[in-house]
Amino acid sequence: MAKMTLLEIVQDIMSDMDSDEVNSINDSVESLQVAQLVKSTYYNIVDGKDYPWLYELFQLGTSGTTARPTHMRLPETIIDLKWIKYDCKKPGETRTRFTKIIYKTPEEFLDITDQRLSTDSKITVVTDSTGIKINVYDDRAPTYFTSFDDDYLVFDAYNSAVESSLQNSKTQCHGKRSVAFTLSDTFTPDLPVQMFTYLLNEAKSAAFLTLKQMPNPKAEQISVSQKRKMSQEAWKISNGITYPHYGRK
Repeated sequence: MAKMTLLEIVQDIMSDMDSDEVNSINDSVESLQVAQLVKSTYYNIVDGKDYPWLYELFQLGTSGTTARPTHMRLPETIIDLKWIKYDCKKPGETRTRFTKIIYKTPEEFLDITDQRLSTDSKITVVTDSTGIKINVYDDRAPTYFTSFDDDYLVFDAYNSAVESSLQNSKTQCHGKRSVAFTLSDTFTPDLPVQMFTYLLNEAKSAAFLTLKQMPNPKAEQISVSQKRKMSQEAWKISNGITYPHYGRK
């Protein structure tokens, strides 16, 4: 099955329900109800499993102030951070040195930074937005990071001889992005092509039960079959790949 727009999905479902033909999801109360059911079904599918296509590479945002040189911000579209790398090249180097930064819980992170002497010439005392003071090294690249608010990431060091604060262009990150569903005729759900049969038949089954007060055995049968197939799907690249679980959820 090829990818379908929301209007095409709604038209297919309404045809099976022997409903009036529509040229837009806004043509009738029923077509809007079907579109809403497709939206709900889509989110149920996406929220039900860690699908590979939802993961992407991205860069962090900067803190926006040199007063917090080791603070960086997670993009709003990222809902699960898997790993971070930072270019830890030394002064005078031209080659890149992307190195994985180790996640620590807030307590573990502060256990490390609190052991550092705030009066040491290699330490900069950074004040978090909460007022908490953090002893970060200012003569080397970061080794650890944490988050106190699930929004900003705090690193344990930066090299002031290379940069005045950590730079977003020197980050490499991988994580799960959020998805959005738009109630418009031309909207195409963000799904791999092989999952449209599953979405269509899940939504069709829901529409029959909700709007017609009756089951659609054929749609339910196809939906169950597709769900089983999706659970065993190797996708395009990774067959059963697993990700280390640390960082933001």
